[in-house]
Amino acid sequence: MDTGYLGVGQGSSSSCRAADAAAWGSSQQQQQQKRQRCQDSSDDQVGSSTSNSLQMSEPELQDFDNGENEEDYYLEEEDCVYDEDGFDYEFDEADFNQHLADKFDDLDLPPGVEATVPWLQKIAAKEEQSSSKLRIEDENSNKSQFKQFDTIKNFSDHHYDAKSVGETKREWAKRIQHDWRLLEKDLPASIYVRVAEDRMDLLRAVIIGPKGTPYHDGLFFFDIQFTSLYPSHPPSVYYHSGGLRINPNLYNNGKVCLSLLGTWAGTGCETWNPAQSTMLQVLVSIQALILNEKPYFNEPGYASYANSVSGERTAMEYNDTTFVHSCRTMLYSLRRPPEHFADLVASHFRERGHTILAACRYYMEGNKVGSVVPEEEEPEYGHAGASSSRGDDAQPKPQPDKMDPLTRSPMFNEKLKTLFEELLMEFNVKGADTQKFLAEKVKTSKLEKKHSWLHS
Repeated sequence: MDTGYLGVGQGSSSSCRAADAAAWGSSQQQQQQKRQRCQDSSDDQVGSSTSNSLQMSEPELQDFDNGENEEDYYLEEEDCVYDEDGFDYEFDEADFNQHLADKFDDLDLPPGVEATVPWLQKIAAKEEQSSSKLRIEDENSNKSQFKQFDTIKNFSDHHYDAKSVGETKREWAKRIQHDWRLLEKDLPASIYVRVAEDRMDLLRAVIIGPKGTPYHDGLFFFDIQFTSLYPSHPPSVYYHSGGLRINPNLYNNGKVCLSLLGTWAGTGCETWNPAQSTMLQVLVSIQALILNEKPYFNEPGYASYANSVSGERTAMEYNDTTFVHSCRTMLYSLRRPPEHFADLVASHFRERGHTILAACRYYMEGNKVGSVVPEEEEPEYGHAGASSSRGDDAQPKPQPDKMDPLTRSPMFNEKLKTLFEELLMEFNVKGADTQKFLAEKVKTSKLEKKHSWLHS
């Protein structure tokens, strides 16, 4: 290493050269100390077996042992950073560790040696953490891009899989393809569909429960088959009930009772019209006419009791039971999602999990099922001269829509509390925002233990 590299000019005065010489001696001593520390640290961490296991050539090893190699094994001159006066700065630890790790890139370390070297561990951990984060982001991105309409090869768990459609005509296939195009183009944002290429007669749809109903944020799956008589006759529709009766029109055996499907009496536009009725119309009708605000009045003959005191009270009781069944249906979908919809189930409940849990808590506090759940707000700062987080045009909070305590079954809170705990765990696994509810659970558990201890 020459003085020119250190920035000492050829025309410097003798006093400057003397000062530089002193600085040079001090710098050399510091460099030797740093090299010795690196050497000692490496020897202590890697062990004597490392030098034998490193695949070095004989000349390289000899030069290194004799100290004759100008390029130090752990510290190269070009890695030093000098200021304008020729003095080197202290090394940044992260850069230095990276420099050491680079030295071992092309060497064959024996098994277990890397685990004994702290700076190799740190770098490997950072790389693994970064890789894991990118992988999770990619998975979440893929799931959030679940298409509303798509074709798949086939279904293996479809309700009508074992039922052959029989012989069909060319017009039958053309009409189904026409329905496919309508679905792909005009599906509402809350309905998703998959159709099978190998079995044109099979279709699966999921409908997200509308807000303001006891079905809100739930996922309701339907299997459909276009029979050989389609479109002269409506398609066959089966509801994945899980054995639960969540609506007068949706039976626990999977039957869907709807005039448009010919499973209930109807007249005029309520019935199937081969020239005009479509699969899109069927799905929208199920969402709008069946999964509504007060499904109790869907029962034939009960509509006349609407707006009466007794009728409204019974409708609210029915909503309580319906929401409990809807929560159970969520658990069924989470634990055993229908084929080709696992990504949608995971992403949907990851996004809506917090809202569903907040609704459960709100209903257990005595509010009506289906009523608007107040959104959580940031703290307001209106005191001591601090500005408030709410503007003058802020919307007022919705007033609680309380249920008459005498009309609510005491079993409602007990059942919903149990379901709340199960949903909390399932949503947490799916990555939903459950931090608030988990913290409350821990706090409640501690208080219960303390109370039990005081009374023991």
